[in-house]
Amino acid sequence: MNITTTTIAAIATPMGRGGIGIIRLSGSKALSIVKSLSHRENFVPRTPQLCTWKDVDGEVIDSGLVLYFSGPASYTGEDVVELQGHGSPVLLHALLRRCIDLGCVPAEPGEFTRRAVENGCMDLSQAEAVVACIDAATERAGKQAQKHLAGVFGKKIEALMHALTGVVAHVEACLDFPEEEIPELFLSQLCDQLKRDLCVPIDALLASASFGERLFSGASIAIVGAPNVGKSSLLNLLSGRERAIVSDVPGTTRDVLEVDFEIQGIPVRLIDTAGIRESSDLIEQEGVRRAKETADVADVVVFLADASLRDTWCFDGHYDIAVFNKIDLINPSKHKQMDGIALSARTGEGLDLFLEAMSEMLGEKLVDGEDVFVTNERHRIAIEQAKEHLQVAIPMLKSEEQLDLAALELRRAWSALGVIVGVGDVEYILDRVFSEFCIGK
Repeated sequence: MNITTTTIAAIATPMGRGGIGIIRLSGSKALSIVKSLSHRENFVPRTPQLCTWKDVDGEVIDSGLVLYFSGPASYTGEDVVELQGHGSPVLLHALLRRCIDLGCVPAEPGEFTRRAVENGCMDLSQAEAVVACIDAATERAGKQAQKHLAGVFGKKIEALMHALTGVVAHVEACLDFPEEEIPELFLSQLCDQLKRDLCVPIDALLASASFGERLFSGASIAIVGAPNVGKSSLLNLLSGRERAIVSDVPGTTRDVLEVDFEIQGIPVRLIDTAGIRESSDLIEQEGVRRAKETADVADVVVFLADASLRDTWCFDGHYDIAVFNKIDLINPSKHKQMDGIALSARTGEGLDLFLEAMSEMLGEKLVDGEDVFVTNERHRIAIEQAKEHLQVAIPMLKSEEQLDLAALELRRAWSALGVIVGVGDVEYILDRVFSEFCIGK
C-alpha cells in the first residue's frame, strides 16, 4: 500500500456545460473535507446522499449527490469521494477551489489511476486500458479495452512470466550444483518447454498486434487509379452517402477527399484521390501529386481499374489490393481475366469480397481465436524484446557451459514482460504512461 500525505481533487467530467459535473477527491482527508464542505457528519459508504455545498461564508455553491468509497475498497485504494453536481464550469471550478481551500491539492494527469496502480488495485496494463476505454472509437475497440481493464491481458502476461520463472528455477538449480552431471535430455526438455509455453503464445500475441493496435490508432486506405474508373463512386458506396461528386467527366476529383467509417471494428479513413494521368492542367497536376503523396503514406492502397477499359488496368506505383470496378458493364465470363476483386460500385456486387480482402489486409484473420489482443505499441515492443531474449537463450540451453548466459537472457525476458504489468523498476515508464491521461482520471 502506497502511503500518501496529500489528498488530491479534480474535475472528472469533460470541460463545458452539461447536465452533471463530477469532482473527485482521493486521500486520507477526502471524507473530512467533504464533511466541512457539506456541514454534515454522517456518510454511508457506497450510498448516494443529497447534500448542499457551501463556501467559507456559508453561501451555497451548489447541491447534488455525494458518493463515499472507503479505502481500500475504492478506485485508488484510498478514501475516495465524488461530488456529483450541476455541469456548469463556473460552479464546478468554485467547488474545486473550495476543496483546495479545505486542504486538497490539484491532481496531476492520471494521478487517481496512478495511485490505484501503486496501491495494488490494478496493474499497469489495466491502467492503460482506462485510457483505451475513453479513446475507443468503435464498439469492438471498446469491448477489447474492457477485457484489458478486467485484467484478461495482464493475466496472460503473468502466466507467461510464471512459466518463465519455472524454467529459470530449473536452470538456476543446475548452476547451483555444478558438480552434478546434467542429462542432455533434461536440457532438451527445457528448450521444448520454452518453445511450447512461451514462444508459441508470444508469437500469437505478436500476430494480433497489427490488428489490435489499429483498433485504436485506426487505418488509412487510399483509392488510386486512372480518372473516371469509379473511385468516388466506391467511396460513396462504402460511406453510405453521396460524399464525393460523381461525374462521367474525367478529372472531376481534383483534391484528396476523406471519409471515416469502420471495417471489422477498425476506424478507417477512406481517401479518394485525383485520377492519376498526364495533364497540362496545373490544378489537376497538383491533384495527381497529392494522390501519389497520399498513397505513399497510407496503410493500405487500393488500385481501382475500370473492368471495361483495359487501358486502366496498369498502375506503376505500389498497391496492396487491385479492384476492377464496373463489372456490370462487361460479360461475367471475362471476370476470370482480371487479377483482382471484381466489383460494381453502382450495384454493390462484389462489395462483400472487397471488405473481406480489406479485413485480411488490416490483420483481422491473424486474431482468429484470440480473446484478447496486443493493442498498444509499448506492449508490443516489450513482448518483442522478451522474444528476442528467448531466441538467444534457447540455443544456449543446449550447452552446459553456457547455462549461466542462458539464465541471464531468461531473466531479461522476464523483466521485459514485467514492464507490461508494472513489475520491477518501472518508475520512468509510469511517468510516461500517466502523462497521457486526462486530469481527473
